Amino acid sequence: MDISKRPYSYSRITHEDPEETQHRLAQFLIYKALKKADTRRSWLGIRIVRLKIKIGTRLKKMKWGFVSTVFSAKTELCKQVNFALKSWKQLLRGKRGTTVGSMIPPMH
Repeated sequence: MDISKRPYSYSRITHEDPEETQHRLAQFLIYKALKKADTRRSWLGIRIVRLKIKIGTRLKKMKWGFVSTVFSAKTELCKQVNFALKSWKQLLRGKRGTTVGSMIPPMH
């Protein structure tokens, strides 16, 4: 049995249209370019995801550092205000618990 008479056999093309050749070449080049871009994109995507994770953890650490600093500053401010209020209270009451106003003699 001859090869050309077998079902699903391949035959050699002796003459091909130049437009068809250009079209096949263009399709092949497009396929190669897309494949190359796809592999580059996935590699770049992995790098971007890693970078986002690094940035996210650093921002989270900075946020908690800032919050703790603000909290400690707020606590220190409250302590200072309470101390100042106690001092003013003691000055206004005097040593025996009397107010400053009662220590001043009335004016006639």
